[in-house]
Amino acid sequence: MLTSLQELDRCQTPLGELTLWRRRSASQGGTEFYEVRLDGEFLMSSLVNHSEIALAKLALAELPDGEWDILVGGLGLGYTAKAALDFPNVRSVTVVEYLEPVINWHRWQIVPLGVELTTDGRCRLVQADFFDMVGPSDGTVEANPASQTYHGILIDIDHSPCHLIRASHAPFYETEGLRRLAAHLAPGGVFALWSAEPPEEEFLARLHTVFADAKACEVEFFNPLVDEKDTNCIYIAAGPRRHRGSKSSSSRFP
Repeated sequence: MLTSLQELDRCQTPLGELTLWRRRSASQGGTEFYEVRLDGEFLMSSLVNHSEIALAKLALAELPDGEWDILVGGLGLGYTAKAALDFPNVRSVTVVEYLEPVINWHRWQIVPLGVELTTDGRCRLVQADFFDMVGPSDGTVEANPASQTYHGILIDIDHSPCHLIRASHAPFYETEGLRRLAAHLAPGGVFALWSAEPPEEEFLARLHTVFADAKACEVEFFNPLVDEKDTNCIYIAAGPRRHRGSKSSSSRFP
């Protein structure tokens, strides 16, 4: 039984009507949590963040020692960015979010991680279309954060490589789009993508075409919103594949 419900923000966006709610539910033991909806459809909840955290943890665990610059596509409620910042090796985290209201929720500090993300000097929030940015470098980092290279690129934007929020995102998931992204990885860097759906063999095959190593990790967790176990998928890829005729490096992944 719902005991408390408060609408914190409602606004029209290019994707539809976006709403932010704060809830307290008796079925969750009175726990307070936050929920985001788009045109009335559930988008995300602060109660369900295990795989968003795993996106950063699994990917960055693959990186060698040193100082890391991380690019995150999709801010949401901030759990991937915060998990990246928790790594002591992380020098900077640049988060690119398409919807300005989502960035404002953190700057206004009305969502749980707003204070932590906006007061950490290593974290930068950028309002832009991530997929438009990931293209040929123009050499202007301030105009386009994706024009520099990163040790880790983490993306949580679409529901899956086949289930997209916007049709315009589709080219990114094709071979050429993945090649453009790979160009923004520093040597030894890693790319990771969150998906709500099981591993898709066609997409994994494209990753193997572009990267020397690629794998799909299924992340199981208990989802209190549906009161049962749930599974998401994290794709991880590293080492852009060398040109034909060059010697291939050994696999980093088991």
